[in-house]
Amino acid sequence: MNAQLTPALLVLQDGTVFEGTAIGKIGTTTGEICFNTGMTGYQEVFTDPSYFGQILVMTSDHIGNYGVHDEEIESDGIKIAGLVCKKFSHNYSRKNGSDSLDSYFMSNGLVGISEIDTRQLVRHLRETGAKNAIISSENFDVASLLEQLNAVPSMDGLELASKVSTGAFHTMGNEDAPLRVALLDYGNKLNISRCLVDRGCYLGIFPWNATAVEVMAWNPDGLMISNGPGDPASMDYAIKAVKTIVDSGMPTFGICLGHQLLSLASGLKTYKMHHGHRGLNHPVKNLVTGRSEITSQNHGFAVEYDENLSSTVQLTHINLNDDTVEGIARLDVPAFSVQHHPEASPGPHDSLYLFDQFVEMVQKHKK
Repeated sequence: MNAQLTPALLVLQDGTVFEGTAIGKIGTTTGEICFNTGMTGYQEVFTDPSYFGQILVMTSDHIGNYGVHDEEIESDGIKIAGLVCKKFSHNYSRKNGSDSLDSYFMSNGLVGISEIDTRQLVRHLRETGAKNAIISSENFDVASLLEQLNAVPSMDGLELASKVSTGAFHTMGNEDAPLRVALLDYGNKLNISRCLVDRGCYLGIFPWNATAVEVMAWNPDGLMISNGPGDPASMDYAIKAVKTIVDSGMPTFGICLGHQLLSLASGLKTYKMHHGHRGLNHPVKNLVTGRSEITSQNHGFAVEYDENLSSTVQLTHINLNDDTVEGIARLDVPAFSVQHHPEASPGPHDSLYLFDQFVEMVQKHKK
């Protein structure tokens, strides 16, 4: 069946219904619905493991107009559960594009819907908060779709890192590089690995269930805690491993989910946000330098800073839109983390210096 001629429905958990046109595979998909305000880089966004289990609304008017490229990926394939957009282009104009986004969706089995008033939808989500949703281009019975949707678990309390992590330990980079960095993969974006390798690190990439003993046995000089999907508070195994390694004094850098895990391991708490931060244009202030940065973000959970822990945990970054915690640093051991994505891809490169800061920390500790 030709998806361009097939109707589709988007039904939210609160009963709100949107009618549109099918894109990608004809079928049904469910997940927590969220929105991204980025204007470009959709392929990198769709392949970001942090989006696993989520239906994504792109606020940019046109999606698909520059096709896809083999090098513009952040994982082994599409990770979003479904796509909602306004206008979807089945053709693309970029000369070096390798395929159309429509073909990419079909080969990855992605269900989506277009011709949606995304401004209306995003305003609704901003006002009412995150919730589950269902897209279907094969079932048009709203009552039946709502019944199916009610069986979908909430993202609050959901562990998903095990669904997207590497299956087994492997390495990346030059074995003779001056620094050995262990990377805990809870849904790692490829560009995090690239940024470390480019700075002279040989990576040992560990799966989600790796213990502190296994990581330390590799004799790394530093620890990288990756991004990833799901509720960090549900990841007891990761919090335990991170706490043991960090408390040993190993230099540590955490990004997004990695930031939340370091925070939990340091005595702080996390909470589910009303509708999360996702996009390429979020302003963040570095409280240490006093400078502001435009950042790439993708998270539905955040860290709650506790002033009672100020003797061991320093607040280093805040979000200038809502004052949420964007970064912390441990004062007793060499460890820090940020909620935003300094590796960007897509997004601005204002925060890339954090990789240099981590490498300098590892070099200093090694000496």
